[in-house]
Parts: sequence; structure tokens; C-alpha cells
Amino acid sequence: MDTTSSSAPHITGPPSLVELAAATLRRMIVGGDLLCGQRIVENRLTGELGISRPPLREALRVLEREGLVRQVPRKGVIVTPLTLHDVYEICTLRAEFERLAIRLGVPVTDPARRARCHQALHAMSTAAAAGDRPAYLERSFEFHVSIVGLSGHARLEEAYRSLHLQLMLSMALNRRAREDHENLDGDVARHTHLLEIIDSGDPDAVLHALATHGDRSFLDGIENTLDGHTDVALTWLAQQRTHQDTTRKETP
Repeated sequence: MDTTSSSAPHITGPPSLVELAAATLRRMIVGGDLLCGQRIVENRLTGELGISRPPLREALRVLEREGLVRQVPRKGVIVTPLTLHDVYEICTLRAEFERLAIRLGVPVTDPARRARCHQALHAMSTAAAAGDRPAYLERSFEFHVSIVGLSGHARLEEAYRSLHLQLMLSMALNRRAREDHENLDGDVARHTHLLEIIDSGDPDAVLHALATHGDRSFLDGIENTLDGHTDVALTWLAQQRTHQDTTRKETP
């Protein structure tokens, strides 16, 4: 008798050299080793990664499809630059997603959703202890996904995840902006405090905590380093500065 089934899982092999190279380059971009707008120097990367040009170029094509790099005439491949308008769109969309999630999901009624947040925070702490910044940023993203998951709204979480790489880039910018006064352990403590407020069950307190969470420290002086100064982005940035100034005066 034929015991095969069309539902049998496929056997997958180990990741290819191209997949490993793409994953490494992705971590370098998100971790800040390759900066937005920076030119990709193939000769340097082949030496650093220990691979030849063909798999490197294929890996770059993977990242190009993801929007992390782009081909520029007479320059070659560069890390996709962020504009001020890009930052405006990423930050405002993220904020709306998280606010909706809190309104739908706090107080938390499902223990599994709360446990997911605590597990994500523990993963952040583990990455911080290892000093692995790219892994830490990934775990930080998963922590915020778990907060969105408090809503129990699958489509909302899916929409939030669709911004994965863009949010990771903004998180990387923010981490670099805070490095002078906050190490990874301090970042964990800040997220621990946010989770404690979530556990308290007061949605208004959580919304206030998110608004003052410190995830926009990278906006200080950002108009001097990024192009794309649309009117709506500049108006939004001015509003963020006013909000930050007010928050600093209210904080003892």
C-alpha cells in the first residue's frame, strides 16, 4: 500500500552560501556596520565574508528585492538611504499600529499573550548579555510585535510585521543615538518598565508610556543628515520636538 501523503513535509537542506551571505549583510545593515546611503564595496566584502563575487552579487540581489539595497548608476550598489519623509511615514504608521493594539488589548485578558511579551523581553535580555547588537535589535522588534499581539488582531500584527526591515532600520538609528547614555542593559530596563505598565492594565498609562518611550531619540538633528524634507515631514518633526521638550519638563 502506498503510504506517501501529499501533506508530508518537504525535507529542506542547510542554507545556501547565498542565503548565509544575505543574512550576514542584512545583519550588517540593521546593526549599523553598513549605513544607509553607503556604497557596497564588493572587494572588501568578499574578503570579510570569505566568499567569491558570484554568491555575493546574488545575495545583494536578494537584498535589493527586499528594498535594503539599490543599484545606482555610476555608483554601483548602495544601502538604501532613508529620507526624512520615509522616517515620518515609518514612525507615524508604527505609532498608530501600537496605539490601536493597546486600545484593543489592554487590560490583557489572555495569559498566553502576556507570557509572549515576557518571553520576548527575556530574549532581549539574553542578547544584551551576549553583547550581540544585531540580535538585540531583532529581539527588540519581536518584543514590540508581541505588544501588538496583545490585541489578538491577526491582521494588525501582520501589517506591523510587513514593516519589519524598515522598523529595524529606524530602531538601529535610535540605538546608535542612545549609545552615549544608554547601553543595552539600560535599554532592557526601559522595555521592562514599559511591560510593567502594560501588566498594570491601564491602557491610558500604556499609551503615555509609549509616547515617552524614547524610541525617537534619533530624531534630534535628523533633518541635517537626511534628505527628503517634505512639508508634512518637517511639520511632523517640529511637533515631535515640541512633544519631547514638554516631556523633558514634566519628567522630574
